[in-house]
Amino acid sequence: MNKRIFLSSPHMSDEGYEMEYVKEAFDTNWIAPLGENVNGFERELAEKVGSRAAVALSSGTAAIHLALRAAGVGEGDIVFCPTLTFSATANPIIYQNATPVFIDSNYETWNMCPKALEEALKKYPEVKAVIVVHLYGLSADMDRIVELCKKHNVVLIEDAAESLGTYYKGKHTGTFGDYGIFSFNGNKIITTSGGGMLVSDNEEKMAKAKFWATQSRDQARHYQHSELGFNYRMSNVVAGIGRGQLKVLEQRVDKKNYIYEFYKRELGELEGVKFMPSNDWDAPNYWLSSMTLNGIVRPSDIFDALEAENIESRPVWKPMHMQPFFEKYDFIGAGVSEKLFENGVCLPSDTKMSDADLTKIVEIIKGLWCK
Repeated sequence: MNKRIFLSSPHMSDEGYEMEYVKEAFDTNWIAPLGENVNGFERELAEKVGSRAAVALSSGTAAIHLALRAAGVGEGDIVFCPTLTFSATANPIIYQNATPVFIDSNYETWNMCPKALEEALKKYPEVKAVIVVHLYGLSADMDRIVELCKKHNVVLIEDAAESLGTYYKGKHTGTFGDYGIFSFNGNKIITTSGGGMLVSDNEEKMAKAKFWATQSRDQARHYQHSELGFNYRMSNVVAGIGRGQLKVLEQRVDKKNYIYEFYKRELGELEGVKFMPSNDWDAPNYWLSSMTLNGIVRPSDIFDALEAENIESRPVWKPMHMQPFFEKYDFIGAGVSEKLFENGVCLPSDTKMSDADLTKIVEIIKGLWCK
């Protein structure tokens, strides 16, 4: 069996930065969900992206959930959410007994369409919050989205789970809204194996989020709880891995960009192939290199050909409004997300891949055009 080539998989930094912090946690026996690594990771991530405060959590999903709570979202409230995303973006809306309304993408960004958002704001002027996603490391059109949210006095939450290291007009994604979230799941550009981070310039709200994340334990000698709490804090060991991984973020972004440019150079001229969009204002991390097909060769042909060689690829996210659980909720748009799902391919984008691996992948794909 050939070695398995993954879509995107975790690995330690070549320099072993992670071990420095993890060893310290074990040496001091400080393994609980608190400690200097947690404090340090929060501080260093906030400094990296340019946010005043950060809270290290068990997942990006937990971060979205607490952002919604901090925004005051509750039962019956309307929350706008991109339809072209992973379900983790939408699930916390349901946790809060709120109602999602799904917003279409546009071809210019593959992200939330400002025109569809404006239409949705007219239809649902009572909306409580907007969640915007930076899909596959591509920035949404933040100027227009921020302007609309401010105009309508709506809380903006950025799901930057896939876009750590991406810039919009020189500023980190995740820092334009009232709240931003990042993910350090095993397949992300840097990983703690599992974990997330909530960031915001509202330090009072962030202190409240940290309180909720630690089971809402009141300041008392005994265990006392006056509010509903959650077991959402990141452990000191996991945070140590994150501190080490953060040191190599730029190297990972450089490799992701190299992979994207390799694919675009080798495959971009094939009939019917169009790569994910790039804009002058966007400096993506290209977490996953993706393309669409509009010709005889279909996405399933690529999936099957690569899988036969033990190489992982996958479709673009299936839109939320097409999912069995979410199909009962309203959708605003023109069906762009459906076309991207129908025609999209996420190519192997693992930063451990060699040039030989990349060459093998493109030769397999090119061969489909020669049949």
